[in-house]
Amino acid sequence: MNSKLKMMIGVVAVVLVAAGAAGGAMWWMKSQEPAHGAEAAAKAAPKKEKSDAPPKYVTLDKVIVMLRRAPNEASTHYLSADLVLATDAKGEKPTKEHLPLLRAIAVRSLSSFTMAQASTMTVEQVAAQLNKTFDANYASEEREKPFGEVMIGKLIVE
Repeated sequence: MNSKLKMMIGVVAVVLVAAGAAGGAMWWMKSQEPAHGAEAAAKAAPKKEKSDAPPKYVTLDKVIVMLRRAPNEASTHYLSADLVLATDAKGEKPTKEHLPLLRAIAVRSLSSFTMAQASTMTVEQVAAQLNKTFDANYASEEREKPFGEVMIGKLIVE
């Protein structure tokens, strides 16, 4: 056999063995990793069962935040959102009672955006970010979230 061919086969074999070892090591490390914090609680939280009752909607109007400025930006930009919280009849009253907390969490989450970030995000992405923030907050406080999801009723980035 040609020595160049032997060298190429050897290099390919070494690359395949290294890739297999790296993949196996990543799989093993991932399986050994303990679940931590709010992410684990959010993942471990049981999904609410679907009921035949019609959903109830609670609104959280006029969440207005000033967006962070970019380093060389002189003008001020704002984001305004009306949130709609989907719940059931049992969760409607607790959701209404949590509105001040939900407003504070939403303001904290939305005010972290810059104008460039906020203007490129879709309504679905903003709603997903808020849902993650609410899930993490309720998980860290070890309380059950009284609503299923947050939706955006109105979003203005100015």
